[in-house]
Amino acid sequence: MEKVKMFLVFVLGTLLSGQVFAKDYLISTPNTSLLLTAEPGQKSMFRYYGSRIETADIQSIYASGCAFGSQSYPVFGISTSNERAMAVIHADGNASLDLVVEAVNQYTEADGDVTAIRMKDNIYPFVLTQFYKAYKGTDVISTWVEVENKGKKSVTLYRFASAYFPVNRGDNWLTHFHGAWGAEHMMVEEKLTNGQKIIADRSGLANSHSSNPSFMLTLDGKPQEEYGHVLGGTLAWSGNYLLKADVKNTWLAISAGINEDMAHYVLDGGKTFVLPEFAMTYSTTGKGGVSRAFHRWARMYKLQHGNVERDILLNSWEGVYFKVNQTGMDEMMQNFSALGGELFVMDDGWFGDKYPRDKGNSSLGDWVVCKKKLPEGIEGLLDSAKKHNVKFGLWIEPEMTNTQSELFEKHPDWVLQVEGRPRSTGRGGTQLVLDLTNPEVQDFVFSVVDGLMTKYPGIAYMKWDDNCSLMDYGSTYLPKNRQSHIYIEYHRGLKNVLERIRAKYPDLVLQACAAGGGRVNYGILPYFDEFWTSDDTDALQRVYMQWGVSNFYPSIAVGAHVSADKNHQTGRVTPLKFRFDVAMSGRLGMEMQPKDMNERDKEFARRAIAAYKHVRPVVQFGDLYRLVSPYDNQGIASLMYVTPEKDRAVFYVYKLENFINMTVPGVRLAGLDPNKHYRIKDLTPAKAQKPCSLDGKVFRGAVLMEEGLGMAGLLKGEYASQVLELQEVD
Repeated sequence: MEKVKMFLVFVLGTLLSGQVFAKDYLISTPNTSLLLTAEPGQKSMFRYYGSRIETADIQSIYASGCAFGSQSYPVFGISTSNERAMAVIHADGNASLDLVVEAVNQYTEADGDVTAIRMKDNIYPFVLTQFYKAYKGTDVISTWVEVENKGKKSVTLYRFASAYFPVNRGDNWLTHFHGAWGAEHMMVEEKLTNGQKIIADRSGLANSHSSNPSFMLTLDGKPQEEYGHVLGGTLAWSGNYLLKADVKNTWLAISAGINEDMAHYVLDGGKTFVLPEFAMTYSTTGKGGVSRAFHRWARMYKLQHGNVERDILLNSWEGVYFKVNQTGMDEMMQNFSALGGELFVMDDGWFGDKYPRDKGNSSLGDWVVCKKKLPEGIEGLLDSAKKHNVKFGLWIEPEMTNTQSELFEKHPDWVLQVEGRPRSTGRGGTQLVLDLTNPEVQDFVFSVVDGLMTKYPGIAYMKWDDNCSLMDYGSTYLPKNRQSHIYIEYHRGLKNVLERIRAKYPDLVLQACAAGGGRVNYGILPYFDEFWTSDDTDALQRVYMQWGVSNFYPSIAVGAHVSADKNHQTGRVTPLKFRFDVAMSGRLGMEMQPKDMNERDKEFARRAIAAYKHVRPVVQFGDLYRLVSPYDNQGIASLMYVTPEKDRAVFYVYKLENFINMTVPGVRLAGLDPNKHYRIKDLTPAKAQKPCSLDGKVFRGAVLMEEGLGMAGLLKGEYASQVLELQEVD
């Protein structure tokens, strides 16, 4: 009897603590479910991921043959024929792991419900916990791993994925995003064939110029926007990454995590190694369903101030480049304010005492005002901003220095460098990367923001740039036998700095820039409000780049600027209306010199900015529906945003080609209520008194979605475009 009582006490205590030993663990969001099997002493098994199921459906999953028979986290050393999620070498040279479930713990955090599967090696003091989190109010589930070395001697990790899971093999297609400086986030779609498909990065600091750590994978054929079963995933890591699809005739498995190439990690006794999150969702409504799930998740959990409207800003860079001066900045603020602008950002060229920043080869690290250029200092600029009724922000690049700088002269040991070799340099032939593995350097980088904000608390916005890759793989701070930690510890140091900044300055708006779109990832975005999509502001090319980036990142975070008549990067000349209409599909801004605009363009800009303010809540918080892809070669591109209540929408269409008698297809709208009626308003007519022919007309939602709108009469001439508001009427 006493033994029975003790058992009941144990069971009750276990249940109250959330630690249970049931076989099946069902992790669900409103529309998706993930099923695991975890029994003490056995392997943890991944059974199902797809549309939502209930507990009563679990046996049907097994009976139907739909359940997977894959370990949730396979490790190397006992069975080595297939891809493994982790591989280590113990202190005695043994290269095997054999992990079995020790316990499962389920608990609730503020942002989601967590399932933690604790596994241990049968012989070595090695513990691994695999986490799954279902984010509240979203259809996103994330997974990550924590590794504990319970012994006294070090263990070396050579493979350490954040996630591993099987996917149903069939007519699988992969959607991913590639590019280069000035052409980031270009979409690629391809059928998966047998072998391995790898998406990887080794740039060290900024990981999304050449590729983005995100992908979509179809289960039933070529990707469609609103049809089909699609799995989407993204790695929340700001450093080097490795995404791998292992494809065989009857087998498809995905692994994702930090790129271990030249980054093996020595885990000392008593230490824990935490791997980054991999977030995923599952859609039965095509790629659009994946995008909308990630956008909602980002606004709720993975962006600073994700529920706050973004200001319309003017950045000084393309207007003046390094030729910053007090009078010029005041004049730009005045002219931008007259157009309806809300925030002025002074870009590069404002700092340096001993070495004034006149071009990109000096002064980084010397974050003091150049009195020659700005005799009234930041105080004078803040006074100008107040006078012209705009907010004020500025550009910084705090992770860098130049060989020609006071900082480098004082602290040459603070830069990444290889002992015994000449230093490599970046932009301007003098740029160097500060060693953020070093806590002293972390303190300095924090002090850049802290010093400016302490002295000038009126600063509302900072553009945080990074114009250099990690070149010299060497740290004077890390021990010689820990140099392989540089790629990882750099980003841990950066995260430490950003956490300190956010703790002290929660209201400061930060933009993540890295020579354009080099830091578009969910590893860094939790500390930032937005990202600079690309240094290329050409409106035509932006249609393609912003389309690609929209697959995983919400419009509220997409910096999209109107540039000069003749674009500075491509030399292309496009109408001001086309440039505004493209930029208005993201966070609207300008990247030009307002005083160079003629009166006709200023009048249009005022109307366009006012129109964007009117529909800003729809664009920045609405659900995105991509209608006609620029990659489909139909000569047009179209998208729209719809409020969750389906009472308002904003529709965009762009003409990408111009030929005599060319076919201009109509566009079927999406996301509306078929039974509601909507009145159309032309938001950006080229002439205020001549809106397009659809202006004022009322249509039932079903007609707009089934029959669509004809475009031939609306898109006439080169670079034609339309932005239309749809408003529910009784």
